[in-house]
Amino acid sequence: MLDTSIAIETPEGVDFDLTPAGPLSRALAYMADFFIRLGVVLACMIVLSILGEAGYGIGLIIYFVLEWFYPVLFEVYRGATPGKKWMNLIVVHDDGAPITFSSSLLRNLLRAADILPVFYALGLVSMMCNKQFKRLGDIAAGTVVVRARRAEALTALAEPGVRAPSVPLKPEEQKAIVQFAQRAGVLSQARRQELANILEPLHHEKDEAAVVNLNQMANYLLGKTPGPEPVQEPFAPEPSSSIAQPPEERQ
Repeated sequence: MLDTSIAIETPEGVDFDLTPAGPLSRALAYMADFFIRLGVVLACMIVLSILGEAGYGIGLIIYFVLEWFYPVLFEVYRGATPGKKWMNLIVVHDDGAPITFSSSLLRNLLRAADILPVFYALGLVSMMCNKQFKRLGDIAAGTVVVRARRAEALTALAEPGVRAPSVPLKPEEQKAIVQFAQRAGVLSQARRQELANILEPLHHEKDEAAVVNLNQMANYLLGKTPGPEPVQEPFAPEPSSSIAQPPEERQ
């Protein structure tokens, strides 16, 4: 069987794999998004029809905005459109980092080329000609659509408490800490400590104390307080601006 997985190693020494999404799952995600946009446009046109030609013009503007900026908005703020979420897909940079506005805008503007000559034929040919199933927009923007891994249980985050990082972290550094915590449960104790010790300047701890510290930082970055809830998001969530406090006990 052809192995299409992408192996990535972060500067912090954390390894993880990404699995590119194939043409079928991406086509189903596109159709779901298409019908969502179509439903919104039709609803707006019906409401705006009372305005006559002016309403028709406003409807065309709404159609234009949805067609070109619907995917950009969802990809930048959620990592995926509703259709991609339904198919368990997510858009990231080639290095696994969250997609940026400029990259999302570029990959979606180039859909105008991918759709040629008809029914995304050029985009399909491009996807079948590279291992990561990239269409032209992905190649130009340095992005890839991958399958989002659903963490069944984040046992590595069972450490009590949360700890805020002592210094501001870049998105890729936040992701590395979360990825470390997600994989800690399947790593040997020696390997966990080896990886955690790499970030000693960040937590000023050694060995198992460093592992505990990083797990608590991951809890903070995920915006979670200690609890049994599983984590569903696989990539670097935005850091929480504040830590939820437990409710005060009644006197």
